[in-house]
Amino acid sequence: MKETFKNDVNEGLSKTSKTLPSKYFYDAIGDKIFIKIMHMPEYYLTRAEHEIFKTKTAAIINALNISKDSKFDIIELGAGDGTKTKLLLEDLVSKEYQFKYLPIDISKDALNHLKCSLSKEISSLEVETKQGDYFHVLDDLKSHKNKKIILFLGSNIGNMSDDEAKQFLEKLGKSIHKDDVILLGADLIKSEDIVLPAYSDDAGVTKSFNLNLLTRINSELEANFNINKFEHLATYTEDEGIARSFLVSKEKQEVEIKSLQKSFLFEANEKIHTEDSRKYNNQILENLLKNTSLQISNKLTDSNNYFADYILTKK
Repeated sequence: MKETFKNDVNEGLSKTSKTLPSKYFYDAIGDKIFIKIMHMPEYYLTRAEHEIFKTKTAAIINALNISKDSKFDIIELGAGDGTKTKLLLEDLVSKEYQFKYLPIDISKDALNHLKCSLSKEISSLEVETKQGDYFHVLDDLKSHKNKKIILFLGSNIGNMSDDEAKQFLEKLGKSIHKDDVILLGADLIKSEDIVLPAYSDDAGVTKSFNLNLLTRINSELEANFNINKFEHLATYTEDEGIARSFLVSKEKQEVEIKSLQKSFLFEANEKIHTEDSRKYNNQILENLLKNTSLQISNKLTDSNNYFADYILTKK
């Protein structure tokens, strides 16, 4: 894991336009900051999807096409703290469906917290955690004999470029069988005044989340980033439909990463691109699904039409 981190940092900072992968936001500190982000007044995404799970649970269960007579697996990619998913899990357990919950996340810390909370809140639930990048676990999905319900919530797909999302959905389609179902959370395209504050809040929580990536590199790769010499920047336009996050060097500076035995030069105002957050509508998603074996079978939205949970099935 550390070797991959090291290689990804080296590759990203060696580019003409510097980048760092957003998946490395999520260490123990980053997990805690992201929980704060989810509770920010500006961060509508979690509340909107939570509303769908709270008010439309029956519709979700109906769309999953599951039976009490046969066992199925609920596999969640990028499970996080499972707040929304617990609403669905509780309802399924109370209605005596037979299933196992398999949360997958890159953060071991998040998985440990989730398993601990589930053991207290839904003690009868069968849980099996798996740490890893969900791109790498897709190959394992076909080996599951039970019907699979795959959850990919929180608009995590929006952190991928459109090309990456196409590849991911194509691979996901090849990893499932005819009766399997995917529940895909997608943030919908909205105006700048709603979206941008979610990625650049007044209290500076998203700023600390972004800067923590440099703190992690300092800690794990023996770098000497001066956090005070970088600023957080978020951009978004409704026409493009992609919120972008950057770290911006406030001055010309050189940073050494000892584990790489290498230094990197930053010009004043030079950006490190850390995250994309694509927003969707039906047409964008249908374009991504065009060359895959998946199709949109249903769509559930919150009352403000900010967020959608799409039901995808095999063609």
